[in-house]
Amino acid sequence: MIRLTRLDGEQFILNADLIRYVESRPDTFVTLTSGERLIVTETMDEVVERTITYQQTKNLYPTPSRENRATA
Repeated sequence: MIRLTRLDGEQFILNADLIRYVESRPDTFVTLTSGERLIVTETMDEVVERTITYQQTKNLYPTPSRENRATA
């Protein structure tokens, strides 16, 4: 689950597994697998980073080792 913010400032929690894709036009649009579209104040990069962090906590993506982070 990731925390996002609607344009009116209302925060909500989204199940990141439901994200189909994210666009920047210049507002950030999050399209869900259901076809529903949400507009959020976070940047596309912030949504992606939060989604990756969420997936890492589920152990779907390995956390980069310290050695790999130092060379990146």
